[in-house]
Formats: sequence, C-alpha cells, structure tokens
Amino acid sequence: MKASLKGRYETDKDRGVAAATVAFNAGDVKLRASLTDATVVNGPSLNGLALAVEKPGFFIVDYNVPKKDFRFQFMNSVRFADKPLNLTYIHSRGDNRTILEGTLVFDSANKVSANHVLGSGNCKLKYTYVHGGLTTFEQWYDLAKNSWDFAVSRKVYGDDMFRASYQTSSKALALEWSRNSKINGDFKIQAALNLAEELRVPKLTAESTWNFEM
Repeated sequence: MKASLKGRYETDKDRGVAAATVAFNAGDVKLRASLTDATVVNGPSLNGLALAVEKPGFFIVDYNVPKKDFRFQFMNSVRFADKPLNLTYIHSRGDNRTILEGTLVFDSANKVSANHVLGSGNCKLKYTYVHGGLTTFEQWYDLAKNSWDFAVSRKVYGDDMFRASYQTSSKALALEWSRNSKINGDFKIQAALNLAEELRVPKLTAESTWNFEM
C-alpha cells in the first residue's frame, strides 16, 4: 500500500491546502482514494473525496463523490508507420465532454501529439524534442486561438528540473523549479506572471509531496 501527503500554498489566495492519497494493488488493478482538507475541516464531509480504479496502460475510472461525477479514461497503443501511436479517450459525464488524444513517438528524442475536444473547434498540436536526455523543448499550436505556446526544461543534479513556459495568447510567463527525490520527497516552486497586466505582480506557488510505503 502506498500513501502520499501533499501541501500547497498560493500567495494570491494567501492560504494553504492539503491533500492525501492512499493507493493499493488488487491484482493488476490499482485502487485509490484521495481527500483534501475540505473533507475534514469543519467536521467530516464528502467534500474533496475522490475514488479511482486504474489498470495501468489500459483504463482509469475516477469518481468525484460529492459531485457524483464519473470520469472515464481509456488508453491503447498501436503501430503507425512502424512507430508507436499512443491513443487516449477521456469522457467526463458531469459536463458531457469527450477528449481525444494521440501521441506519435518517432524516437526517444522526437514526438508529436494532438488533443481535440469533440463537438468544438478546440484542437491543440504539440511537438516535443529532447536534447541529450536533459533538455526538453515543447511547442504547442492552438487552432482555436491561432496562437503558439512554448516551454523549455532542463534536468540538473539528477533530481532537479528547471522549466520556463510562455503562452502567447494570454502573455503568461511561468518559471518553475521542481525536485523528485525518493528520499526527501518532491517539491515544486513556481512564479507566474501575466505580462498583459499593468500591475505585474508574480503569483508564487509552493508545493511539497511526501510518499510513504505502508
């Protein structure tokens, strides 16, 4: 059985939030339950409680308990032009939204992907290039907004990663430092800035996660 605790603080909200997740295997299927501080603050409640059943690489079924809402996700991989093509189908019953995703992996350094929301003109195309196994360049094209987004990230010191991203449509700039450590846990610090605003005050977010084997 695995458990995780996550804490998050955002300067614009001037408050922190906490979440906990417990997961265990039942054969080749994973069962997971998660809750937030909303579940226990002001007395026990169903707020923030979610349940999930997952078979890695095949499907995930999420159930939002207070909203009584199901989310289905199915994954499959096929060969296209002798290259792996990863397909994902996602359907949320509550807002009746269906998303189709596909990723074509050319090699360990290059892949392209597409994301489309059925019934809308919303389609995003993405190209990812990994240089030397350490630096990743990403660029998205949003057909609905006719705009480009860019991101670059680099691994340093083994566990650390620095990432910068920019959205041209909203002029949103973000800088991020994260670390994934099996010994000291995971953390992420992000500074986000909207360059379109007259008062350019960065929004700071700090997040820490501790994982446990039970």
